[in-house]
Amino acid sequence: MQQYGKERDAEQDAADQTTDPGFISFFGKLPKKSPETGTLRLFYRPTEDYYQSYGADALYVATHTFRTQSVIKYLGQGGRAAGLPCVNLKSSVAQTLLRESLTSKQLRVEIWVPESGQGKRCTKFRLDKEASPGNLQAVEDLLFGSGSDLLTPPVVMAIKVASSAAAKGKTLGVAFADPSVRELGVADFVDNDLFSNMESLIIQLSVKEAIIPTGTVSGTTDRDVDLNKLKAVLDRCGVVVTERKPSEFTAKNIADDIPRLLSAKATESLGASSSADPSMIIPQLNLPNAPSALAALINYLGLLGDPSNHNAFSLKTHDLDQYMKLDASALRALNLIEAPGNAGTTTRNTTLLGLLNKCKTAQGTRLLGTWLKQPLVNLHEIQKRQNLVETFFNDSNSRRTLQDEYMKAMPDMHRLSKRFQKGVASLEDVIRVYQVVLLLPGLVQALENVRTEDDDYAALIEDLYLGALRGFNENLEKYSDMVEQTIDLEELDRHNYVIKPEYDERLGSFAAKLDEVRDGLDKEHKSVGRALDLELDKKLHLENSPTYGYCFRVTKNDAKALGKEKEYIELGMVKSGVFFTTKKLRVLAEDHKDYSEKYAKAQSSLVKEVVNIASTYTPVLESLDNVVAHLDVILSFAHVSMNAPEAYVKPKLTQSGTGDLVFRDARHPCLEVQDDVSFIPNDVEMVKDKSEFQIITGPNMGGKSTYIRQVGVIALMAQTGCFVPCSEACMPIFDSVLCRVGAGDSQLKGVSTFMAEMLETATILRSATSNSLIIIDELGRGTSTYDGFGLAWAISEHIASEIHAFCLFATHFHELTALDQQLPHVKNLHVVAHVDEAQNGREQQITLLYKVEPGISDQSFGIHVAQLANFPENVVKLARKKADELEDFGGEKRIDSEFSPELTEEGIKIVEELLSAWAQPTNDSEDVVMADDSPEAQLEELKRCVAQFQPRIEANPWLVSVLGSLS
Repeated sequence: MQQYGKERDAEQDAADQTTDPGFISFFGKLPKKSPETGTLRLFYRPTEDYYQSYGADALYVATHTFRTQSVIKYLGQGGRAAGLPCVNLKSSVAQTLLRESLTSKQLRVEIWVPESGQGKRCTKFRLDKEASPGNLQAVEDLLFGSGSDLLTPPVVMAIKVASSAAAKGKTLGVAFADPSVRELGVADFVDNDLFSNMESLIIQLSVKEAIIPTGTVSGTTDRDVDLNKLKAVLDRCGVVVTERKPSEFTAKNIADDIPRLLSAKATESLGASSSADPSMIIPQLNLPNAPSALAALINYLGLLGDPSNHNAFSLKTHDLDQYMKLDASALRALNLIEAPGNAGTTTRNTTLLGLLNKCKTAQGTRLLGTWLKQPLVNLHEIQKRQNLVETFFNDSNSRRTLQDEYMKAMPDMHRLSKRFQKGVASLEDVIRVYQVVLLLPGLVQALENVRTEDDDYAALIEDLYLGALRGFNENLEKYSDMVEQTIDLEELDRHNYVIKPEYDERLGSFAAKLDEVRDGLDKEHKSVGRALDLELDKKLHLENSPTYGYCFRVTKNDAKALGKEKEYIELGMVKSGVFFTTKKLRVLAEDHKDYSEKYAKAQSSLVKEVVNIASTYTPVLESLDNVVAHLDVILSFAHVSMNAPEAYVKPKLTQSGTGDLVFRDARHPCLEVQDDVSFIPNDVEMVKDKSEFQIITGPNMGGKSTYIRQVGVIALMAQTGCFVPCSEACMPIFDSVLCRVGAGDSQLKGVSTFMAEMLETATILRSATSNSLIIIDELGRGTSTYDGFGLAWAISEHIASEIHAFCLFATHFHELTALDQQLPHVKNLHVVAHVDEAQNGREQQITLLYKVEPGISDQSFGIHVAQLANFPENVVKLARKKADELEDFGGEKRIDSEFSPELTEEGIKIVEELLSAWAQPTNDSEDVVMADDSPEAQLEELKRCVAQFQPRIEANPWLVSVLGSLS
């Protein structure tokens, strides 16, 4: 409590220092920025090692970090009413705030520090660090100081939009960077007015931030319209938008800048020579728009200003068609990853990433996240992954050995490489790499022992893993020798990372003198113990005090033994006892301090030398990291496939446009592992040109959404290379999975639920091909019944007749099922519900069976669902009444579905016989009719016929219902 009080006093003193009107005046002149506008501003005080926030930032921090207003101090004159809000944050709290702000909250961050020459009462600050969700370089040490890591690396993108009359659309030049791995990429492609391809690219690359040129003031030009549409796509994907001057999007100097950034290896891979024209040896510079975007990106990230970036980057061209295309709606509908802003708030099995992530390494987890957003479309590459998964699926012993003994012990070599590159690595990092080197021979042996049933599988393991690992093992042998010669490995058990004394002559001499001093300290300890008759380490303690150096400590009671002897020099008294020394101990303590400083200085230069040598192995470590990550993900796939409630199977895939989709006993992988869930599997069969478009109807909560979404999840898993939750599975390769499910509104952005739904559907209609998989759930609910049904019909007919994609369409518009009468490849399915008829005043009872069968369902049982939700009884009764009124609306009450076809047919036959008898009167009444052919006579004859048929009419419920609706 005393220590806590001191901390609070220090914080209060620091807060008081900023009450100076000079600082408040300085703060008032800064550009207006706040978390509400997308920027969080913090002020760092290095002397006290803590942070402060002011104004709107202070209110934000109090609300979202401390969740109380009591932490706010109001500075200046006027107190709370007119003062400047201020909140103090310890460094650990500030790190958490920064991490959350840059990742889940998607805010930009500014960190200000005092200007040089300012004392404690500093009134002027300068901007020291800036960071954004896509550019974390400036604050990486703060974010990852405690060993935390991001799931996916932050990628920042620059976009240039240009019109193309020839392509009849928009041409986009894109440049992207992943500074964490020093990788640049470009892409040039044609897009439609809705920027569908751009949305897919953003998903594939996990873009966090996009740089776009600013629009004009008028906001009426074609460029502004395009930029507004582009901003809408970026917002839908959760990407932070940063606007820069259009003048920055020029490729004037890019040919000179790029060669300075590219590594020698990257240049060699392009077949370049240093004297050649860059535009001739770097093909990316000849793209029409990408170089301009690349120039803006390099300028925004300031890559050329950091010498460590020179000759360190690689450059690639991204082919949009090499992966399955996904849109933002598909990410949500298929639950691939956690929604933005919800990181860490969901359980591990609620997303596909959480379910499949049985990786033991950080690099494996990152790669898995990338694979799920980049499902393959190359059949050969998919089959390679499947064969690897099958190998470890069948050999459980090898899989467990690799996961538990090797993967679990692997450090994050990507993070270690970054520390070596930035020059902040330590001997501990050197040792962590050494531990990897020690693991390599065993890892190679374990992979050599993997049991394979096919020579091709063994060759695959050799090509992808063993060959590379043997090469790394050879390359790192000298590293191992270097560590063993320079670092004292015996000290590792005590968590001491030091250089061997015998490695350097000067270091050895200082170590020998330190040993002599320590011997002298022990000898003096024993001598004083005998003189005072105090037991060593129980009564008389020899301690290295931060204040006094080496000295003795005794309790206050034992201090009486010191007496008034001059040889014992009292130093101070604390709660734990009395500190004292002797003349000899004081000399020894000075010698120990002196030799320790000399030893540390000598060791420091040697540590830098060792770390510099270790940093030369960074390229090997990065390559090794990629192999380990790949193996870890494959092992994770095999682990999940084997340990599911029912084991997954290896799907059979065919080239795009060939083959049918057949899933036997298909299950939703995330739902089947939930607690207290007994999942009911269903078959899925979609045959090209016969049943490629399927309409699913059925009651609410009957399982329609689960059924259609699990098809998308299984298809994505298959093209990622994983086994799938079926008893048998075959499918063609899809070029995209496009979804329209449960759109939400955003009033602040002027987008209603229905508008969001239409935007998503428009993207599907514009980007889908005959090789796509389309999933649509409850289209048209956000407007009137008639408009909604009209749109649903038109969209369904267009997809089925024009696009010819595989499509699953779940709906409550039962009239839509009539589409199968017009198009032969449309098939109707329904989820089964068992209905018990109402009896003796008991309400109709419904049992949901969660089975999908051919045919239609013309009931939704929405009111029954309301009953399950415990609606008040009077509300349910009113709902039934109004539903009946709507069914009667326009004289079109639907009654056929309540009775069997046989009963309906019998009723129709009775009516036909009644009308026939009326048209041909009996002999008894013939004379009367002939004599009086008036309407009154005919009506009397009809009444007579009805009376004659009355017993049969009353015996037929369908006929009674029809006549009742006419009354």
